[in-house]
Amino acid sequence: MVAYDIPDQKRLRNVHRKLLGYGEPIQYSVFICDLSQTELITVKSQLLLLINENQDSIVIIDLGPVKGRGATSIDYMGKTFEIPERKPSII
Repeated sequence: MVAYDIPDQKRLRNVHRKLLGYGEPIQYSVFICDLSQTELITVKSQLLLLINENQDSIVIIDLGPVKGRGATSIDYMGKTFEIPERKPSII
């Protein structure tokens, strides 16, 4: 899970767009991502280039393997979000 607090609108949009390539937004500033170790390192390095480390904050929380757990590991209140199944992309 990736959550962020970025006061500058331009940086906020850039981070949001970047994370769209790695996961699904479940709140305005919260994404669920199913990342390999390589993808995690890549996204971290890309996000560091987009933020101001003195003003912005990003938290990345490892929720463990997605396979076999699904939405049972996340408690929702109100409108729920269906975690999409990760499938290969053909380009």
